[in-house]
Parts: sequence; structure tokens; C-alpha cells
Amino acid sequence: MPRGMRTATWWFGKRFDMFGLTEEQIAQLGLTFGVGGFILYMFFIIFQLARESKAGKFGTFMLFVVLGFGMLGFIAKNVLVWLLNI
Repeated sequence: MPRGMRTATWWFGKRFDMFGLTEEQIAQLGLTFGVGGFILYMFFIIFQLARESKAGKFGTFMLFVVLGFGMLGFIAKNVLVWLLNI
């Protein structure tokens, strides 16, 4: 292996280091953007459900409130962590 080349092996006691990021940083990025992407996709699914069922304005609003409530918890947790610097 060329001198100075970083390895992505942690089982030999070396620190996991890929693209200058630690394993914890890669996991945090994946969690934030991965789950964020799924949340956007779920909003799209809720919108499609409301449109295909011809729910109207109030029905669409209720679908977003009821089905989007779980996603709101995840978003609120991330906002609280950011605000409190935990």
C-alpha cells in the first residue's frame, strides 16, 4: 500500500477514517439525510393518497396532521438537539 494512504479498517485497532470522516460522523450524516429523505418521500405519499382519494382541503389537512405526526417527532428531536447543543 502506498505511503500515507488511509485505510478503512477498524478491526486491527486503527481508527476508522474514510474521506476524513470518522465512523460516527458518517453514521450521523446517513441518519440525518437518509431519514430526512424518507420523510420527504412519505410527505409525497401522503399527498398522492389525498389527491387520489379526492379528500378535499380539510381531508388533505387531516391526512397530513395524522400521518405526519410521527415525522414531526423526529424533526422536533433534531431541532431540540441542535438548540440545546447536546
